[in-house]
Amino acid sequence: MSDGHSHLSRAGRRHLRPLSVAFGLVVVFMIVELAAGLLTGSLALISDAGHMATDALGLGMAIAAIVAGDRAATGGSRTYGLYRLEILAALANAVLLFAVAAYVIFEAVRRLREPTEVLTTPMLLVAGIGLLVNLIGWRLLRTGSRESINVKGAYLEVVADLAGSVGVIAAAVIMIFTGWRHADPLFAALIGLFILPRAWRLGNQALRVLVQAAPVGMDLDHLRRDLWAVDGVVDVHDLHVWTLTSEMDVATVHLMTGTATDPHPVLDEARSILEDDYDIAHATLQVEPDTHQGCSEISW
Repeated sequence: MSDGHSHLSRAGRRHLRPLSVAFGLVVVFMIVELAAGLLTGSLALISDAGHMATDALGLGMAIAAIVAGDRAATGGSRTYGLYRLEILAALANAVLLFAVAAYVIFEAVRRLREPTEVLTTPMLLVAGIGLLVNLIGWRLLRTGSRESINVKGAYLEVVADLAGSVGVIAAAVIMIFTGWRHADPLFAALIGLFILPRAWRLGNQALRVLVQAAPVGMDLDHLRRDLWAVDGVVDVHDLHVWTLTSEMDVATVHLMTGTATDPHPVLDEARSILEDDYDIAHATLQVEPDTHQGCSEISW
């Protein structure tokens, strides 16, 4: 079994390049879109620029988490290195998404009451370029989002921003052909509402990792029965399974055996069950004879 540090190095190198390219594209266009929004008076453009700012910050944190986690040793007081940085980055992304969505919705309500004049042609042009930028970012991060919660956070922001670009284009087209100025704040509000459930799911996923809940889909009762079925095991207790970081589930468990049982085959079979059937490559197993006393005294 390889050590965790080399695991992160491989994953980090795989995700770092697309994240860096997407980061550069988002930062450049964020500045363009913000300037265009202020010049045209479009709240939809300004809200999309604000969302792209969180994209840029989120991508930057994702890159920093990979680099820091890749370089950090697991010695000293950081016995798990800095693996959790990407989870913290994902949680920060979710908080930022909530904040942007709340601001956009608040400002949209105000403008629905008092619509402002918007320069629709420049708005449409900038939104079209934004759609192209977000499509590139979506393509770059799609694969990595299936492998890393950190990349998934950045990917969800790009997806939400892609939908935002479509909304801005729709608002511009409506205003050009109908002159209905409410379209701009209305679509800005829709962008904000579109962001909220994605932010909630990302934040919930990150919090599950931080509170060390069992991975989604992990049947602990089934795992306990599988370990109990190992030849020589008479009891299974103190079973804990949690996620350290993306694609790194870990477990600890006590296996009680008969006094005449050889612990080596028990360890080998239990580790095989955990790795082959439950994809848990890092596990700490304590094998103890049924005459051993002391575990029952642990109260937590």
